[in-house]
Amino acid sequence: MPPVTPLLAATHRADWVVFGVAAIVILVGAVGVVASRNPVHAALMLVMTLFGVAVEFVNQQADFLAAVQVIVYAGAIVILFLFVIMLLGVDREENIAAEPLKGQRPAALALGAVVLVELVTLARVDQWSTGAHSGAGQVTGAGDNVTKLGQSVFTRYLLPFEITSVLLVIAVVGAVVLARRPQRSADELTDEEQKEATA
Repeated sequence: MPPVTPLLAATHRADWVVFGVAAIVILVGAVGVVASRNPVHAALMLVMTLFGVAVEFVNQQADFLAAVQVIVYAGAIVILFLFVIMLLGVDREENIAAEPLKGQRPAALALGAVVLVELVTLARVDQWSTGAHSGAGQVTGAGDNVTKLGQSVFTRYLLPFEITSVLLVIAVVGAVVLARRPQRSADELTDEEQKEATA
């Protein structure tokens, strides 16, 4: 075993510090997503969590995954969430005690129990995470993993990739159109709104 140099020990300590700070950021953000009453604050907490995960990827020298985490999740997905929040309206008061669907809470508890049993079962099985063999075959040959992933996505899986991008664009345009409030005529405005419009 090679001797531990002071530089290597300092690097090891720095990795642990970065890991600990990013883990705290992730946990605080995750709790904030669940505990926030304002959906916009919950979406911002989700962004904080996703950035913390990106820092953990950088700490593990997975720079490509960190970039994907920021661009795809913290960028595109959270923007879609915000469009949905705009569509639903953040200024609406909702009665949490009322259930729009009868029996949804017992069904959610039952589903959560099933998922917990599955996780415990999978954790006790040896080598369950290896999964089935790839249908496309093993990606081998010269070059780094990012190059191989790009070649696979933009050749064999180009059609599903493009269909997914078109669906996301349609979802964004639809959310913007549905969230846009139509302009009302002067007859439809209340007295207070007319005063605000003329002020």
